[in-house]
Amino acid sequence: MHRVVSAGNTSNNNSTRPRKEKRLTYILNDPDDTKHCAGINGLAVLKYAASDGSDYLFTGSRDGKLKRWALADDVATCSATFESHVDWVNDAVIVGDNTLVSCSSDTTVKTWNALSNGTCTRTLHQHSDYVTCLAAAGKNSNIVASGGLGGEVFIWDVNAVLAPVSKCNDATVDDSSNGMKSSGNLHTVGSSNNICVHTTQKEGYSPIAAKGHKESVYALAINEGGAVLVSGGTEKVVRVWDTRSGSKTLKLKGHTDNIRALLLDSTGRYCLSGSSDSMIRLWDIGQQRCVHSYAVHTDSVWALASTPSFSHVYSGGRDFSLYLTDLQTRESSLLCTGEHPIVKLALHDDSIWVASTDSSVHRWPAEGYNPQKIFQRGNSFIAGNLSFSRARVSVEGSSPVPVYKEPTLTIAGTPAIMKHEVLNNKRHVLTKDTSGSVKLWEITRGVVVEDYGKVSFEEKKEELFEMELIFEIFGVFDSFNELNR
Repeated sequence: MHRVVSAGNTSNNNSTRPRKEKRLTYILNDPDDTKHCAGINGLAVLKYAASDGSDYLFTGSRDGKLKRWALADDVATCSATFESHVDWVNDAVIVGDNTLVSCSSDTTVKTWNALSNGTCTRTLHQHSDYVTCLAAAGKNSNIVASGGLGGEVFIWDVNAVLAPVSKCNDATVDDSSNGMKSSGNLHTVGSSNNICVHTTQKEGYSPIAAKGHKESVYALAINEGGAVLVSGGTEKVVRVWDTRSGSKTLKLKGHTDNIRALLLDSTGRYCLSGSSDSMIRLWDIGQQRCVHSYAVHTDSVWALASTPSFSHVYSGGRDFSLYLTDLQTRESSLLCTGEHPIVKLALHDDSIWVASTDSSVHRWPAEGYNPQKIFQRGNSFIAGNLSFSRARVSVEGSSPVPVYKEPTLTIAGTPAIMKHEVLNNKRHVLTKDTSGSVKLWEITRGVVVEDYGKVSFEEKKEELFEMELIFEIFGVFDSFNELNR
């Protein structure tokens, strides 16, 4: 998928009054639209959907799309694409049995009918900057929180958000579906012939604002009952909030770098945090202190997932590695290593879904019902309580070896565009993707007109610009000859 933005004039020749710039965004879809073409930032599992009894995995990508995958033992089938965001999708959560909530770098939070063919039911415009994270309470709760780079944290009642517009309060909600509705500014997605246009219309609902962050928020978590919210970001502290009022109850200090991942147990008493300082910390919120620190990673910890009993934690991050750690005994085991930093984790029965900066998603064995089985295989180590560079004791006396070599299932993506150049004619774009393939796109039709394969991007760019220059020179000569006849 490739975005092209067109801007209109900012002033009117017949008037001295400036006119607001109008922008039009085109999304050029890959011919195989069942796959993501950029890194995966969001994962959410919906178990035993009431409509057909299937389990579903939802993925949110840097390509701006969400996808629903019907899960079987050895295959995952794309059954729907949710397309309305105009920038990276940064997170996704499931609320109840039928509501998918997503957030994006386009500064919006969106709700969707999770079991539809991609129907966007609401667009929420409360944030002033990129929305980086979401957190949802238990399945029987309707509370969702959102946080972003603006330092804002909002607490949403999804039932109120989805109520008829006449029952809402303020102008911060779009009652938007995926059709070609053209009212107001450009935002919602409708598509035709691989080209999508975005439109919006504003209505209203006001969430509870949890005020206190002075810097960017990167992580949120809510307990099962929806009463306790924790947040973290570049301030290096974990803030604890009362979701009913949005008031800050306390602040937990201990990390020395950005907080990137958070979890709460069902009661809201215990909190796990993962940080760019490479540490995982277990907090007792009642005692307002850190009770354990776990040094298992060699770099930033970006993703956490826990067993239902909160006895073990799965962690992944910038070191490409997925670990399982017993929170009580501190025993830890390296489950697997990949080729890309791990961004998100989602536990699904005895397996765990792993998303990374790559466009593919992998399912690995996790023994979620009985994680002690993994430690029985040996090669575990005792997690230290200092940073990795200072302490990690191996039970076997050597560096850990991954328990698993291959995933049990892979949802393959397509290569992402990593470099592009707009040609002088403004109609063609030369691109290079992560596999090394160089392609020429026709913007007005949204199609690839030439696939050059794995060639030098710079050489092909110079060749095409030189050809266009020759055509322009011949055009000038033709015009000159015409004038002298």
